[in-house]
Amino acid sequence: MPTTKLDPIDRKILAELQNDGRMTNVELAKRVGISAPPCLRRVRTLEESGYIRGYHADVDARMLGFEVQVFAMVGLHSQAEADLVAFENRCAEWPLVRECHMLNGEIDFILKCVAPDLSTFQSFLTEHLTAAPNVASVRTSLVIRGAKDQPGVPFEVLEDRLAKMD
Repeated sequence: MPTTKLDPIDRKILAELQNDGRMTNVELAKRVGISAPPCLRRVRTLEESGYIRGYHADVDARMLGFEVQVFAMVGLHSQAEADLVAFENRCAEWPLVRECHMLNGEIDFILKCVAPDLSTFQSFLTEHLTAAPNVASVRTSLVIRGAKDQPGVPFEVLEDRLAKMD
């Protein structure tokens, strides 16, 4: 379903759930200005159509003992589609890789990795990532601190854009 098919209520539902996925349907309905039964139907439709992919707890990695966060920039020898997919599939199997994004430009992929300590990440780097087939280069940057980590999308930008189109 394309973005233009979402009405303002659907976008409000998505914005509210993005900020707090645990609120009750009654609270959500109140916040978006409709009654609970149609709100629940809309949420289910948004889930079924893929706008809502799931619900997750935002856990504190450091409190859980994952002290190291690293971004790894990976260059491949070959960018043939089969090789790109093979690398993506390999990344999906590595627990320390939490995000994998294919990029254009000088690097092919950027990976967000977490590890309990530097030696665990170093072992992953040498035994798995740099040793993986088709990997030509890996540059890493250790995160010193995070300044912003906000999931989702900025709905206010979308609303501004849609208002200008009217």
